[in-house]
Order: sequence, then C-alpha cells, then structure tokens
Amino acid sequence: MFETTIVPRVSETDGVGHINNTTIPVWLEAGRNDLFKIFNPEDDFENWRMVIVKSCVEYESQIYFGKNVLIKCWIKRIGNASLELYEEIWQGDTRCITASTIYVNFNTAEQKSEPIPFSIKAILENHIFEGVEQ
Repeated sequence: MFETTIVPRVSETDGVGHINNTTIPVWLEAGRNDLFKIFNPEDDFENWRMVIVKSCVEYESQIYFGKNVLIKCWIKRIGNASLELYEEIWQGDTRCITASTIYVNFNTAEQKSEPIPFSIKAILENHIFEGVEQ
C-alpha cells in the first residue's frame, strides 16, 4: 500500500463548507506519486508510462478544511499492459472516499500500450489489496 498525507487548503473548500468534489481526483493522483516512480524513477515526462483510462470515485462522507487526510492506494489487479488501483481517502477515523482507477503502461513515442515489465510487476505485487471493500 502507498500512503500520502494531504493538508487541505482553504481554496479547496466550497460554498457549503466542505472540500469540493473536483479536488478529490487531484488528491488521488497525488497519492499515486510513489507508484509513478516505479514506472519512471526520474519523473521524466519524456518517458512517462502511466496513462489513465478509467476512474470511478465514490463519495461516502464529507471532507473538511482544518484536518489532514490520508490517501491510501493499493494495486487491485495487474494485467498484461494495465493495472487497476483501489484507493481510499480517510479523514480521522472516517473513510470518506473510495475509488478505482485503471492505468495502461503506454509508450508515448510509439503511441501504443506495452506489456508491464516483469521487474515492475514484481514490485507491484508487494502492494496488492487484500482487504475487503465495504
């Protein structure tokens, strides 16, 4: 599992007093930074490999300014050229968000997907989701 702490900003708060729903995909992406480094340790956009093809976010509870949130990210499934993530956002003891996201290992120079190398799959397997989604 990958974990990232986010400090909510005032600018992410909307008119009804909670963190705006448009902020959540940005936070989820921030929670994937360690995952991105597995595919591209130098963070080099010339060699960027991760292309998102699907994302589903479920809002379970409101998130508020003034208290940090924890992003949790697991690997749910590893395919030939793709991987599916299972993600959660927690504020305190409350799970506020669940999400699933599918990425494809993409060769930007050739504009096509490519198999995920076995060396990367071995690292990803250390982050497999083994819990039970609620």
